[in-house]
Amino acid sequence: MQEIEERVILIGVQLQIGDDTDESVRELGDLAQTAGAEVVGTLIQRRENIHPGTYIGRGKIEEVRELLRETEATGVVCDDELSPAQLNNLQQELDCKVMDRTLLILDIFARHATTREGKIQVELAQLRYRAARLTGLGRSLSRLGGGIGTRGPGEKKLETDRRVIRTRIGHLKQELAEVVRHRELIRAQRQRARQKVVALVGYTSVGKSAIFRTLTGADVLEDAKLFATLDTTTRMVQLPGRQEILLTDTVGFIRKLPHHLVEAFKSTLEEVCCADILIHVVDSSSTQLEAQMHVVYETLSELGAGDKPVITVFNKQDLLTERRSFRDFRAEKCILGSAHTGEGMEALKDAVSEILRAQKIYIERLYPYDRAGAIQLIRKKGELLEEAYQPDGILVRAYVPRDIYLRV
Repeated sequence: MQEIEERVILIGVQLQIGDDTDESVRELGDLAQTAGAEVVGTLIQRRENIHPGTYIGRGKIEEVRELLRETEATGVVCDDELSPAQLNNLQQELDCKVMDRTLLILDIFARHATTREGKIQVELAQLRYRAARLTGLGRSLSRLGGGIGTRGPGEKKLETDRRVIRTRIGHLKQELAEVVRHRELIRAQRQRARQKVVALVGYTSVGKSAIFRTLTGADVLEDAKLFATLDTTTRMVQLPGRQEILLTDTVGFIRKLPHHLVEAFKSTLEEVCCADILIHVVDSSSTQLEAQMHVVYETLSELGAGDKPVITVFNKQDLLTERRSFRDFRAEKCILGSAHTGEGMEALKDAVSEILRAQKIYIERLYPYDRAGAIQLIRKKGELLEEAYQPDGILVRAYVPRDIYLRV
C-alpha cells in the first residue's frame, strides 16, 4: 500500500532577534522530509512570548490559513512542542492536521527502530506523548469498560482511552525492565572482565556511524538523514599496543530533544554514562557547529555524563574548501579527521590509548619462562609495548591497569 505524502507548512516563533530560530526551522524541514513529508511553505513570527492558546497570534493564523489554500498543504508543523490546548485550538482554527517537533521525531524513531528494545522505547515515548494530549469527544456517547471493576456509570471514551494507554504503558515498562536487566548483566560482565568502553556521541547526522564503521569494520547503516541510527551497537576495536576496547555507537542528539524521548531512552543512553571515554563527533562543515556542540554538552550534563574524558573529532574535513582551525576547550584531545577518507582515524586510536594509558602503571620486567601466563594477562588487559625473548626469560615493557598490577 503506497503511503500518502503529506504537504506541510513549517511554523516557528522567534523570541529574540539573532537567536537560532531560522536554523531550528530549517532543521525542522529536514525532520519533516525524513518523516516523508514535503515542505511547501515556511512562516516565522516574531513575538515576545509564545501564544499560550494558539502558539502563534491571530494575524499569523490568518496568514497560515491563506498559505494552506495557496499551497494545497495538508497540515502544519510547529517548531516547538505544543500543549494540548495549543494543539486543539490550532486544529480548530486551521481545520487541518497539526503536528509539532516532538511528533515528527517520534515518527522518525518509529521508522528506524529495529531491535526489541528500540521498538519498546519508541512506543513508550509515543504513548506518553499521546496520553497528555487525549481530548474528549464532547457529546460522544458513554462507553462501558470491560471486566469486573472497570464498569462505571457512564465511563467516557476519553477515560477508556486513558485506561488503555495506562495499561499498555505498564506492560511496556515491564518488558523494558527485562531488557534493562539483560543489558545490566552484559555491563557487569564487561566490568568483571575489566573491558574499557568508549562511546561515540554527537549531534544527529554528524557521521558517528561512519566513524564507527571505519574503526570496527561493522556493517552498520550510514545515512545522511537525521536519526538514521537509533539502536545502540557495540563492537570490539584493537588499539595500538594490541589493547582491545569496546566501541559503542549511540543515538544522535538534537536541539529541543523531547523529554519523552530522554525518559524512554534512558536505558540506551546509560551506555554513555557507563563509558570510560566519550568520542564527541562534530560536523566541521556545519555552519551551526558551535550551537550543535553546545546541545551535545547540555544533553550529556542532563544525563549525568558531563565529567567523562572527551575526545572531540572534527569530522567531514574532506568537505571543507579550505583548512580551518578547530578548538574544543572541554575536550582532552581534538582530532581533525574524515570517516570518508580515513584521515585522523589512527590519531583517534592513539588519543584513546593515551587517555587509557594515563590510568595505568608503566612496568619493565624480566619474566621467567614459567611465568609466561602473566604476559598473556598483560596482552589482554594492558598495553604491551615490547616483548623480547632472552636466555633467562622474557623482557616486557608495558602499561597495565592498576587493578592487575600486583598480579603481574
